[in-house]
Amino acid sequence: MSGMIPVRAGGDSEKITINLGYVDLGHIDLLVQDGFYSNRTDFIRTAIRNQVERHAEATRQSVARRSLDLGMRHFTRADLEAAQARGEVLHIRVLGLASIAADVSPELARATIASLSVLGALQASPTVKSALADRLR
Repeated sequence: MSGMIPVRAGGDSEKITINLGYVDLGHIDLLVQDGFYSNRTDFIRTAIRNQVERHAEATRQSVARRSLDLGMRHFTRADLEAAQARGEVLHIRVLGLASIAADVSPELARATIASLSVLGALQASPTVKSALADRLR
């Protein structure tokens, strides 16, 4: 059996749950008790950041090769209406957070977003997510 640890940093993060074996969990708790980390989440975030940094060059090359926007990318209704007025469709590729404003209708999203690939998190209304489901990669 394993312990479950919810990880959340705040409003700019995604909550995940991981399963750990009791021995690994005990090691984390020992390091927390000994003051190396403020809590389990602090340990896990640090471990993840260390692994991401360890593979930074490979990640940088992959981001460039895939033409990904890195970080946060927000699409407003005005952005999508402007694309629609120009007769453009968007191919959205984001590593990080992609968000579509709450006032974007499913019809506008389908008319302007041809494809959507998000490595990280997508924030959009349930109806917009549903309307774009066949375009998510």
